[in-house]
Amino acid sequence: MEATGGRGLRVDAARNYERIIAAADQAFEDVGRAVTLEEVARRAGVGVATVYRRFRNRDQLLRTVFDHLVSTEIVPRLTRETDDPWHDLVGALEATVAALAGRQVILALARETDAFHVEGVHRYLESMERLLGRARDAGVVRPELERRDLSAVVVMALATVSPDDPAGLNRRRYLALLVDGLRPAPHVLPPPAPDGQQTSAAT
Repeated sequence: MEATGGRGLRVDAARNYERIIAAADQAFEDVGRAVTLEEVARRAGVGVATVYRRFRNRDQLLRTVFDHLVSTEIVPRLTRETDDPWHDLVGALEATVAALAGRQVILALARETDAFHVEGVHRYLESMERLLGRARDAGVVRPELERRDLSAVVVMALATVSPDDPAGLNRRRYLALLVDGLRPAPHVLPPPAPDGQQTSAAT
């Protein structure tokens, strides 16, 4: 009986955790930085104490939400490799932009709170480095490309996201245009800015 009860408690705790993360995800998008843990608890249908047992403050919750977003909605797409390195790299960029396009507020808050230093982002960066290396070795992208160039592509594509374009037509159009610039070309790209002066994104 005790073992069964223990499993039941663990199942309940896991279910509450998932409800908190889902509620916080939507709350951050709806309310932004002003969201409180009390509001998250209300949306999740759990007690405030349950939220505080898991998260000391709003920033810790935001980091967890961002980590969950990257780990569950982006990284899995990057691991489904085929025998076409170009297709895999472009698919990874498309998946990244699609996932972040609907989380613009969370993305902005993640930048403000330095939430990019989470495990999900580290796995994402490793995957992007691997995909870029495969594409470079196959000769289907510019040999001088660096991972930071992929970050810039994501940032520029996200800049085209607008509430007036709910279908994401502009996002897909301009991402396709940007992706074409990754292909081999007769002229080498100008050198990038030194480290520390780069455009930041989830990549």
